[in-house]
Amino acid sequence: MKPGVLVILAAAAIAAVFFIEPISQDPAYHAFADARRLLGVANFWNVFSNIAFVLTGVAGLTIIRTRQLEGIVTDLYPVYVVFFAGVTLSGFGSAWYHLSPANESLVWDRLPMTLTFMSFFTIIIGEQNSASVAKRCFIPLLAIGAGSVLYWYFTETSAAWCGAEYAGTCGDLRPYALVQFLPMLLIPLQLLAYKSPFDRTGFIWVMILLYAAAKLFEHFDQNIFDATQIISGHSIKHVVAAAAALIFLYGLVIRRPLRGGTEA
Repeated sequence: MKPGVLVILAAAAIAAVFFIEPISQDPAYHAFADARRLLGVANFWNVFSNIAFVLTGVAGLTIIRTRQLEGIVTDLYPVYVVFFAGVTLSGFGSAWYHLSPANESLVWDRLPMTLTFMSFFTIIIGEQNSASVAKRCFIPLLAIGAGSVLYWYFTETSAAWCGAEYAGTCGDLRPYALVQFLPMLLIPLQLLAYKSPFDRTGFIWVMILLYAAAKLFEHFDQNIFDATQIISGHSIKHVVAAAAALIFLYGLVIRRPLRGGTEA
């Protein structure tokens, strides 16, 4: 598959999304199944489970900084750093959001997640295609990711966009949806179409499957809490998504470059 095909697929997906009506944030999104207060902390388990992100992110930053890893593309070192920084900040941002779920706090949950999404997408571009192309794409991709969240929040709260009587109920999540889900379409295509410069890629597939599982746990938040009365799907989602990042870190540590390397 030529790189141009991926560009065409991405352009087609973007065009298709903007043919549908704007998607506002459903207020029911903030009503999580497990709202129990423990140790004086509201929504305790949804807050506390974010420690998995923080521990994984800090471990990644420490290992990336202190060890000479053969399993990374050297030219993309800053991108790996931003990935694990995004994982760490996602833990803090998500914890802040779950203390008091609302659109205002949701911004701080979503912004660091875009760092993670876009840096991982950049890493795959660099590893599977060209590190030089990935380096040129990195800052624009980060800007697009952050911009999608800021655009959503502006449209959600702007009387000029919504009309004063509808402000807070008519935002546009379409760009953020693309940032979150389009890379998850293009990444497997790149893994299938191009040969990795490293000897092990199976862990990336495990990472993708764990992320998909995390979204399922999120979707069945109430069902899981009703069934267990112990923990909710959303709390499990945090742990499983953090496990995906941990699997990625493990892969970076154990894999080795194949002869020939990656284009710089």
